[in-house]
Amino acid sequence: MRKWLLRALGAAAVLLVPWMVVLAVTLPGSTHVDNWSLAWIGLDALMAAGCAATALLGLRGDPRARLTASATASVAILDAWFDITTAQAGSALAQALLSAVAEGALAAACVTLALSKGFAARR
Repeated sequence: MRKWLLRALGAAAVLLVPWMVVLAVTLPGSTHVDNWSLAWIGLDALMAAGCAATALLGLRGDPRARLTASATASVAILDAWFDITTAQAGSALAQALLSAVAEGALAAACVTLALSKGFAARR
């Protein structure tokens, strides 16, 4: 891996800290958004596509399944995060927390696949 790319990623991590402070200070606590349902459907479609790609590649023994598994784990965690942080108190939050358990299990399965040594389909 190229060192300059790794250094750039490290610099990005450092530069994101003050940016997060700016966002924390300037963003409103709530807002009205357009295309709300499209955003959520898109996130779930991305997660479904990741699951499908990981399954298809993994069943073929293709090592690229590790990449799709890793990406799918990230999408599942993001989905859980936004489910919880945007839910209103009460039944919506309870539903978000239950969904987060399922999404966490999906993420854990994907991480397990991403870190596994082989992708030969087992019968």
